[in-house]
Amino acid sequence: MSRFSPFYLVRQRFESHKISDLPAAVRGQLAASGFAGRLKPGASVALGVGSRGIANLALIVRTAVEWWKEQGMKPFIFPAMGSHGAATAKGQADVLAKYGIVESEMGCPVRSRLAVVSLGKTPEGIEAFADKLALASDGIMLCARVKRHTDFAGKLESGLFKMMAIGLGKFAGARNYHTHAYNMGLEGVIRSVGRQVLGTGKILGGLAIVEDGNHDTAMIEAVPVERMEEREGELLELSKSWMPRVPVDEVDILIVNELGKDISGSGMDTKVINRSVHGAYNPWPEAPVVRRVYLRGISRLSYGNAVGLGMADMVHPRLLKAMKKKPTYINSLTSNTLASMRSPAAFANDRACLEALWPTVGKFDPLQLGICWIRNTQDLSLMAMTSNYREAIEANGNLEIIGGERELEFDSRNDLVEWLA
Repeated sequence: MSRFSPFYLVRQRFESHKISDLPAAVRGQLAASGFAGRLKPGASVALGVGSRGIANLALIVRTAVEWWKEQGMKPFIFPAMGSHGAATAKGQADVLAKYGIVESEMGCPVRSRLAVVSLGKTPEGIEAFADKLALASDGIMLCARVKRHTDFAGKLESGLFKMMAIGLGKFAGARNYHTHAYNMGLEGVIRSVGRQVLGTGKILGGLAIVEDGNHDTAMIEAVPVERMEEREGELLELSKSWMPRVPVDEVDILIVNELGKDISGSGMDTKVINRSVHGAYNPWPEAPVVRRVYLRGISRLSYGNAVGLGMADMVHPRLLKAMKKKPTYINSLTSNTLASMRSPAAFANDRACLEALWPTVGKFDPLQLGICWIRNTQDLSLMAMTSNYREAIEANGNLEIIGGERELEFDSRNDLVEWLA
């Protein structure tokens, strides 16, 4: 086996903005929102919940349900998802269940259907759709995290507007919108369809969630429909300022333990690995240059959906064995990201993969390679970095070396001995 530079285990610190009393924050925002004043007592309220791995999601949603019931309303939850859960009603209910969003825990029904209603065409010519069950309620409130999107950069990316479009539109809407996005861009589609949905008068507002670099809930804000488009843009800028990154300028090999739909909509955050969902290398100027990505597995909460594996240059064979083709292919085809479902080369084990990969980065001596090893693209608080990054580590006040130098270790199967568990 070629010998790489020894590694340091490195702790990356991010400023904490964690909310100390989350239920109180949710209740305070909803109480001041005026949402309940738009409805009569006994009205039905549809709470849209998505499929991302949002911190404290079950607690946030349950608190919102309790608050609505205290106002004399009849809330129910519906999956606000496009092609997730293999684009089936049961699959989408199962996704919510795996986050603890079930009737027994939430105290209200969880209703999952794929039927949609056409809302007509937007001024840009896009036919808009909305979940039939949700639209039949007296009012809809969306619960969504506001964050950067993995496919594009804009002033409006992932959040309430995207949920109003692709989430509320279910599979029929998601497929239609991504086709339009091929020509006019996803941000334009999200804005166009979101405005059409707001025109129904059924949206009460949104509960916007912002997380800090530690993946803690840092802000909860009840956003009224009148300010939703403007305010979401402001919250996106705040979210971007808190987002973690690999803390060096260049990486020869980025080792990623897992991808997953609970980690990112594209499996891996493209703005961490610096890849496009369409296969382009290093498209994001704010991210470090990453020459090769080696991917080792799938998150258990992704349940076999391996969308995004095609952004890796090489994968461990266990990933290919764990991948479920149907949800992976449906997700990728719906979003028009065919490169994201391609299967990269896979050798027998970690040792064989690294041995095959390292000569492809333009260096003759493996000791010269800069290698970073992370758990996933959402958790960058602990990583392993080769010792030739020592100067950069010591110059960064947010980084701390934990212990001394360590050589890569392999077990009897020639797989890496895990350091980041």
